[in-house]
Amino acid sequence: MEERHLTFRIREEGERLDSFLTRQMHRVSRSYVQELIKSGKVLVNGEVKNKPSYKIKRDEIVEVIIPSPRKLDVESEDLPIEIVYEDKDIIVVNKPQGMLTHPVGRQRTGTLVNALLFHSKDLSGIGGVLRPGIVHRLDRDTSGLLIVAKNDFSHRILSRNLKERKIKRIYWTLVKGEVSEDEGEIEIPLLKGFTGKKLVTPSLRGKEAFTYFKVIERFKGYTLLEVSLKTGRTHQIRVHLSYIGYPIVGDKMYGVSEFNLKGQLLHAKKIVFTHPRTKELMSFETPLPDYFRSVLEMLEKRDK
Repeated sequence: MEERHLTFRIREEGERLDSFLTRQMHRVSRSYVQELIKSGKVLVNGEVKNKPSYKIKRDEIVEVIIPSPRKLDVESEDLPIEIVYEDKDIIVVNKPQGMLTHPVGRQRTGTLVNALLFHSKDLSGIGGVLRPGIVHRLDRDTSGLLIVAKNDFSHRILSRNLKERKIKRIYWTLVKGEVSEDEGEIEIPLLKGFTGKKLVTPSLRGKEAFTYFKVIERFKGYTLLEVSLKTGRTHQIRVHLSYIGYPIVGDKMYGVSEFNLKGQLLHAKKIVFTHPRTKELMSFETPLPDYFRSVLEMLEKRDK
């Protein structure tokens, strides 16, 4: 596919360039538009404008260059993955603990994307050459359900629904300490950037973040929680729970390393969303991994 050119004449002034183009270019995300602007693919009256915040003026001519898709920079690998559901538009996959969602840094193999490319040659290109099909992510040591888009049509709609908080994601996690409230909300802004060994820290300079929790079961010294997200910041659940004094068991960055675990006991157990094409309400749930259940069973026996 060759690059495409789109042209728009401004009728009303004062709007941000990225907001205007997101409205005009149907079914594209604002982040995608911002990437085009920053990479010099947007011209206003023949001049490159690389600031998404540029305020457009009446009668200006905006030209957008849509580049041809780049060749994927990821190889397919025959890796075992659990496909929960699949049709011509989407895949719902149960990601195991210890597997990166997509290549990052020097690690180009062994990720969920590598496995998905072997399983299905049809993945959307919107995520870029390293993240084809990836609508949302899970941390390496977080297990559970992810939606993958098989085409750009589905990816754009799912990304928009995720941004508009129309996709419900429910997690189960085991934390250190006995949570006194039966349920609650954590509202603490989060700032990304290394502080010591931590990648994300609570900060008033950060982005707003909301986490809801509900107690499933209490043990001596531990609590099993159901957690849902209103926002989806990097490491949000892990940082929020650690901040209020209930770190996730097995979390080597923000929590406590116990029971000889390889990573945190955090599992994306349920996901509810509207199918991008059929508009059917879809709901999927997956059981806790064996290592997670083993810890719970051990605590139950100990507390008898």
